[in-house]
Amino acid sequence: MRTGNEPATARSPLRMRFWLGVWGLLWAVSGTAVFALAERPGWAITCAVLSLVVMTDLMIVVHRLHQGPHFQPGHGVPPYEPDRGNDRRRR
Repeated sequence: MRTGNEPATARSPLRMRFWLGVWGLLWAVSGTAVFALAERPGWAITCAVLSLVVMTDLMIVVHRLHQGPHFQPGHGVPPYEPDRGNDRRRR
């Protein structure tokens, strides 16, 4: 349900996702190094693959952060009425 103030109060989770991704990347790279030195190739490969996934996610997040804010309805757009479900016909 939209109340009409969402564009004014909405927050983007991209910055939080970026910093959590950086934290995860540090752990995954550290895990890769530690498991490689401990001669655990399976775990080292797993951490390396996880590092690649996190780096891909970080590239997407940075790209979206650079895009900037997108169109949001202004103050002249009235809020949507909540769906009451009364006008649906049962068949």
